[in-house]
Amino acid sequence: MKILDWLVLAGYAVLMLAVGAFYSRQNKTADDYLLGGRRMSPIALGLSLFATLVSTLSYLGVPGEMIGHGPMMATQLAAHPLIFLIVGYGLIPLLMRQPVTSAYELLESRLGMSIRLAGAGVFLLLRLGWMATILFATSSVVLVPLLKLDPHWTPWLCVILGVITTLYSSTGGLKAVVMTDAIQSITMLAGAVVTVAVITVQMGGVSAWWPTAWPSHWQDPTWGFDPDARVSFGMLMLSTTLWYVCTNGSDQMSIQRFLSTRDARAARQTLLVAQVTDGSVSLLLGLTGIAILGFYQAHPPELAAGETLHSIGDQLFPRFIMTQMPAGLSGLVLAAILSAALSSLSSGVNSACAVLEKDFLSRRAGHSSSDTATVSRLKWLTWLVAAIAVALSMLNLLFVGNLVERCFKLINLLTAPLFVLFFLALFVRWANAFGAWLGLLASVATAVSIAYSKDLGLPLTVSFVWIIPCSLLVGITVGAVASGIAGRTRNLDHGEGKANV
Repeated sequence: MKILDWLVLAGYAVLMLAVGAFYSRQNKTADDYLLGGRRMSPIALGLSLFATLVSTLSYLGVPGEMIGHGPMMATQLAAHPLIFLIVGYGLIPLLMRQPVTSAYELLESRLGMSIRLAGAGVFLLLRLGWMATILFATSSVVLVPLLKLDPHWTPWLCVILGVITTLYSSTGGLKAVVMTDAIQSITMLAGAVVTVAVITVQMGGVSAWWPTAWPSHWQDPTWGFDPDARVSFGMLMLSTTLWYVCTNGSDQMSIQRFLSTRDARAARQTLLVAQVTDGSVSLLLGLTGIAILGFYQAHPPELAAGETLHSIGDQLFPRFIMTQMPAGLSGLVLAAILSAALSSLSSGVNSACAVLEKDFLSRRAGHSSSDTATVSRLKWLTWLVAAIAVALSMLNLLFVGNLVERCFKLINLLTAPLFVLFFLALFVRWANAFGAWLGLLASVATAVSIAYSKDLGLPLTVSFVWIIPCSLLVGITVGAVASGIAGRTRNLDHGEGKANV
């Protein structure tokens, strides 16, 4: 890190704080603070939705996955058109009809208060664990080696990242979060382009790093639904489609952005911008991984005993920045990595505050407060959520696997169970609270069983990409059947009561 790199990072931090300060005076009501007045630009919201869902885990994980296992994971981009049709024309019209702030208000009208609180609670667990993992990965995988610090600095770096994020997201609300997300999306795009360009120039052309043969450590392409393969195309298409459908149909971070637009058409534009940006950046990050692998094959680094290039794939991108990037450009690429972290953290904090306020605090009977008091409480909630995420970040020491596997086994563990509740509420007309509770519990149990089958001593050998499809299918089936049985039992009891009378 040269002085110029530090100046780039300092300028970037000042810009984020300035955006928060600029929008701080525009938040007069809770609706302004949490939904931007429901009149925000679909383009800005689309960039924000992309930046929200593409965290440091993805930004480092995609090149690391490409280095360690090859391009099979990149084939998930083929699912994007199907995702747009399902979410854009199947879910968004249903969601936009509801005048709500929290997505979980939808659950109460259909399945009762207990399911609303269950959905809100699952979301908070999901996103707090997600934010904690982002903080840990950014601090331990990126900042500690890049700044040549002792690993004991990891908790303090988590605190610093949490404070910076909270400063601008607490003052500016969703408008500041969306605008900084848009800036950070462009920064992420630029960081990947710069890395590929630097490697190409240093090696004398694309042909110098592009593989001429399939590397022996890469997974061979598997195009069906092979349960024994680490990643198969058919299973990946299904898992990716379901992940996006579940996330956009039940996660407050996504729904909050749809609700911040004028109507369903604008919400679809938001989704389209997010998907186009996601596809572009994912392809660039995949190329970044191939370029970095080619560079280090031509210029072998010093490796510890037992290490290989593919076994430390997640570490090679930060290592390249640290050792090979020219002054100034390394600061830019590091800013891109931090952008991936800060955008996700700010969105997670803002959405968690919306859920805490709407589903737990202001929901209380007889509760009322002025707009000024509500906005003030939301700002304090922002700091509370950030503090909890920082405290939870150290739990990541208990999990193993590369960043992509970590996403599936920890971050996405509750994605399908949360959507089970929304599916039952929106599409199963006989669903009730009893069935929804059983469906939720069955879905969580299935997800945990697949993700941690080895740790639990279970005779399961399927890949981690089966977590979402299996837990979703089990949850919906159990929820629908249990609701039907409970409803039939209730009707029989009611009929017997009438007969006795």
